[in-house]
Order: sequence, then structure tokens, then C-alpha cells
Amino acid sequence: MTSLPITSFYAAFFGLLLMALSIQVIRARVATRVAIGLGDDIRLLRASRAQGNFVEYAPMVLLLLLLLEASGAGPFQLHALGGLALAGRVAHAMGISREPENLKLRQVGMALTFTVLGLSPLLLLARIAFG
Repeated sequence: MTSLPITSFYAAFFGLLLMALSIQVIRARVATRVAIGLGDDIRLLRASRAQGNFVEYAPMVLLLLLLLEASGAGPFQLHALGGLALAGRVAHAMGISREPENLKLRQVGMALTFTVLGLSPLLLLARIAFG
């Protein structure tokens, strides 16, 4: 199997971030005594959405990084995309999970994530088309 050290690096950090977000959900569930669902507590809703939003975006980001790395993309390009994605996911999680919400962090997080989600497929298509 081909070594994919850069994707592996970001996958490790994404895994740690998912664990941290999951612990936030567990803590909110214990504090609100809501085992299933979201109840009426905004903190549980925010923790759950921070985790859920991460899970919705992280797999595609990592898949795109993996495909770019496997296709021979350079380390600078991969670290730029991976770093932006990681920073975006951290900023978004910090913004959405706070009460009151930090809308600026949430917006920055989504902008960084969407930048990666927009550029990565284009770079991958260019590698396919032009080698």
C-alpha cells in the first residue's frame, strides 16, 4: 500500500477533534439528563450540531486530500488544503458550540471549509485531465 503521510496527519487531528466534540455532547447530555434526542437545552443542541456538522464535512475533506495525495499532489498543496480544513473545522466548532454563538468564528470556519471543498475537486479534476 502507498504511504499517505499527509492525509494520515490530518486524519489523526480530525479524529482527535471528533473525540473532543463527542465528549462535549456527552457532557451536555449528563448535565441536561437527556439520553436520547436533544431536549430543550440550547447547549445540548449546540454541542450536538457542532459534532454533527463536523461529521458531515470531515469525511469528504479527508477523501479529497487522500485522492490528491494518491495522485501525486505536492506536500505544500496538501498541507495548505489540510491546514485550512482543520482550521476551518476548529473555528466552526468553537463558534457554533458557544452560547451565545460566536457567529464570526462560525462564518470563518465555513468559509475555510468551503474553500477547501471548492478547490480540492478542481485540483483533482485538473490532475486527472492534465496529469
